[in-house]
Amino acid sequence: MKSSPLLFWTLGLILLSNAACGPKPDPDAAVRQAVAATVAAIPAATPYPTFTPYPAPTRVDPGGLFCEYSFCIGHPPEVAFYDVSAVQTGQLKPNTYNDGILAAYSANLFIQVLWQHAPGAADPQFLIDLILEDGLDTRGGKLDIQLIRDMNVLYSPITSTASPMLPFGGVAGWVCGDRVFAWKVYTPDETTAQAMFADAINRFTCSN
Repeated sequence: MKSSPLLFWTLGLILLSNAACGPKPDPDAAVRQAVAATVAAIPAATPYPTFTPYPAPTRVDPGGLFCEYSFCIGHPPEVAFYDVSAVQTGQLKPNTYNDGILAAYSANLFIQVLWQHAPGAADPQFLIDLILEDGLDTRGGKLDIQLIRDMNVLYSPITSTASPMLPFGGVAGWVCGDRVFAWKVYTPDETTAQAMFADAINRFTCSN
């Protein structure tokens, strides 16, 4: 039996109507989705056949420096930051001066940087809350406040279940000029994150 052209036309209108009435994307959820996809891309370590491997502390070598979007920040030389596009209102939104997200990763390291334009903001807590993954990342106690140059910087160690190879890490946030920044790292051991953040923030600069 031949299908009626009118039937296909009617079904098409119904599908278009349902799509138009669907929920609008949540920008925060889009950022989290982009980060989750990046973490999922971290290479898994090859298991040893005769014994269980235990991660060794990662050597921190202050050789890398990312400079773009009117700020610079340090990173280990074995990785490089790249732009993570966030899906907002159904379109890909590239990084700009006003807001963006960077990521860098290897088999034993994952770093993420967020920033948002927030004139007059003095507390970066809201961006720290955004960079932490609900149900995956857990802060280790209260945020430690440090005065680094003219910036009040908040830092805390974290544990995470985002990647079984990277269960530890750290999170930080600070304000520079009219923007708020947040930084997060996943590492295989408890000792690397704070030294890595010290290198990142000590070489951080931004254009006000």
